[in-house]
Amino acid sequence: MNRLDIIRAVAKTLSSKVDATRAVQATFDTIRQALNSNEKVVISNFGTFRVKARQSRQGRNPKTGATVTVPPRKGVRFKASRNLLSP
Repeated sequence: MNRLDIIRAVAKTLSSKVDATRAVQATFDTIRQALNSNEKVVISNFGTFRVKARQSRQGRNPKTGATVTVPPRKGVRFKASRNLLSP
């Protein structure tokens, strides 16, 4: 399922596809802004999104085999709710 599929599903309950597009976009923008501010996003009965910092590490260039240092960065982690996949 992708963004367009979500918009189509939301459009079935809203009055138009334009309203559904705005609603889905606003939801994703809000989640993105919260994660950029290092906030945890908890959606009940769905899951939790959080930002996790990764430390620098030694990696390898697969083409040349040379050792390179991979810089530290941030990544998003998702932990599913127990209710997400249970029937």
